[in-house]
This record gives sequence, structure tokens and C-alpha cells, in this order.
Amino acid sequence: MGQSIALFGTSADPPTIGHKKILEELSKVYDFTVSYVSNNPNKKHKENISIRSHLLKTLIEDLDNPKILFNQRVSSQWAVESIKNCKKIYEFKKLDFVIGSDLIKDIFCWKDFDKIIKEVSFLIIIRDGYPVESSALKMLETYKVKFKISTIKIPNISSSKFRLNFNYSNLPKSLIDIVKKNNLYESTKLVE
Repeated sequence: MGQSIALFGTSADPPTIGHKKILEELSKVYDFTVSYVSNNPNKKHKENISIRSHLLKTLIEDLDNPKILFNQRVSSQWAVESIKNCKKIYEFKKLDFVIGSDLIKDIFCWKDFDKIIKEVSFLIIIRDGYPVESSALKMLETYKVKFKISTIKIPNISSSKFRLNFNYSNLPKSLIDIVKKNNLYESTKLVE
């Protein structure tokens, strides 16, 4: 039996305590977690990918866990390419691709979805407000998607919630000074 590998790509705009918790929990279950920042073709990002990847890299370095690897070379806006890149770089044959439950319905429209489901099994992390509905389960089964539903509990926070309320306690401590000193996300603050 080979090593268990999780591939966790995120748009992380910015990385939050939710991303941190996911990484910590994945490291308890998997031999290795490979993480990177990508541009989601369905989202408009507030900060560019180099800033977001620097933030995620800083978070991962702060975790100081040899089972959590940051590798931006894996990144592509297309999941199929990120999977291919990861398998090529690390010579992994088997991967679990980590997604939030908010993305289940989207995956069926992803570029080369038919190839993705042959390459990976999905690990679905439940996000508050996005239960896994029976219709989604039926679609996963219809398309013969290999998947597991994670028991990882994550805080009810998202990058978009942070950008709305600027509650710095929702950011990992290692990122607060970087975000403040560089005035990141300032353009999203509401001006009275």
C-alpha cells in the first residue's frame, strides 16, 4: 500500500484560520498534504496570485509540519492540470483531491471532469451552510466519482467573510502583520 496524499488547492484570498485548520487536520490523516494557491476561473480575486501564494507559504512555514508541503509549481487554474503537475513532481500515483462541500455541484462542469475522476478520489470537507444534499450524492454516484466525506470540523469563516468584516482574529497569527503592514485587502473595506 502506497502513501496517502492529499492535494489541497485553494484560492485563499486571504488564507484564514479555516485553511489553517484544514491543513492541520489533513496532516493527522495523510502521510503528505501538498498545498498551493490557484486562480479560480469562477472567482474575481482581490489580491494577485503571488501575494496569496506568499501568504499561504508563510502559513505553512509557520505550521512547521514536515507532512504539509507548499508547492506553487503544482498550481493551475484547472484542477486537471494541478493534479497532473502534482503526480509528475512527486511521482504519486494515488491522490485525494480536497474540496469544500460548496464546490460539489461545480465539479461536474470542471474542465476535463471525466479525466479528473479517473485520476483522483475527492475528499469533501463540509462547510457551514453547504450540506451534502441527496441530489449531489446521487450525481456523484451516477458519474462513478470516488469520494469520501470528511469528519474534519472547520470554523465558520471564509476569505470573503474576512474581506467583509476585517476581523483579524479570523486570520492565522503569522499573517496578521503581513496583511496590515502591506495594506492588503484595503480596497475592499467599506468607506463611510
